[in-house]
Amino acid sequence: MGIVGELAIAVQAGVPVLLWGAPGVGKTATIKSIAGALELLCEPVIASVREPADFAGLPIIREGGVTMEAPAWARRLARAGRGLLFLDEISTAPPAVQAALLRVVLERVVGDLELPDGVAVIAAANPPEQAAGGWDLSAPLANRFCHLSWQLNAQEWVAGMLSGFPIPEVPVLPDGWEAGIPATRALVAAFIRHRPHLLLQVPESEEQAGHAWPSPRSWDTAARLLAAATAAMVDDDVVALLVIGCVGDGAGMEFLSWRKNLDLPDPEQVLADPEGFHVPERGDAAFAALTAVVAAAVGNLTPARWSAAWQVLARAADQGAKDIAAAAAKALAGARKPNLPLPKREMAAFIPLLKEAGML
Repeated sequence: MGIVGELAIAVQAGVPVLLWGAPGVGKTATIKSIAGALELLCEPVIASVREPADFAGLPIIREGGVTMEAPAWARRLARAGRGLLFLDEISTAPPAVQAALLRVVLERVVGDLELPDGVAVIAAANPPEQAAGGWDLSAPLANRFCHLSWQLNAQEWVAGMLSGFPIPEVPVLPDGWEAGIPATRALVAAFIRHRPHLLLQVPESEEQAGHAWPSPRSWDTAARLLAAATAAMVDDDVVALLVIGCVGDGAGMEFLSWRKNLDLPDPEQVLADPEGFHVPERGDAAFAALTAVVAAAVGNLTPARWSAAWQVLARAADQGAKDIAAAAAKALAGARKPNLPLPKREMAAFIPLLKEAGML
């Protein structure tokens, strides 16, 4: 599936992507083909020849005041309601233009025009050694992207030249895939609890800061992409590249290795049979399992799932993991709806903690 799968998942998940690759390898053609496969309007904008006003808007005097007029490409995307904004040559855009792009990527605003949620953002950049007259990306801008690298395969290119280039297979996210986000956020939170030094590591050099590095923002993005990739049932290689593209090689590889060795139960299966739950022996695995169960329950909080989640936490406390279960109990209690009863028997082990926190 390669780069096409990673790009398509990020586009559908609403995560901005920065695609690194040498000039002439087919980045633009591939992005347009993905837009076509997903039936999205594609608006290419060459950032290197634009001015800050092309993204911040042009001041127009109208009756009642001054408005910041958005350019035509932004208005077309807004009218379409969904589409793909392709920002090409972003690494050769001057720092002032990169600063203006921050608001486009982060707030999805061009001038006074707010882009619809259905508009995705992909940027493309040439590596520094191949970008004449370029600038390193600013750290704030770089940290808002998932960074992917274009790997040119000579054998695939030769086969395409001889027999035609195949239409790329584009994975489509199923409806309701966002329901998996609470569980992946819980997984990421469990990892950071185990490796707190990896929550934020701002690179010292400007070149490194212009690529992927771990921050609270990029970990949250990684959790979103992990949920999307899981729902799309793609290969582990695609999952790995998406996670590493958000938080960098070191933090990403450590997270993926930790996740692979957890062997966690499916939270939905645990909620369906709470009496069959056995808490993992490892502390980090126990925390990950319990927070994933609570996240799954809170994501679709019915009376039955509310009760089942408390049964799971009570079993964890009975099995010697009371301290670990307590953190999950606070999160579950904080999500209680007025119509949900208090299961006093299952909550008994956590009542002092919850009273101290003002939740009872």
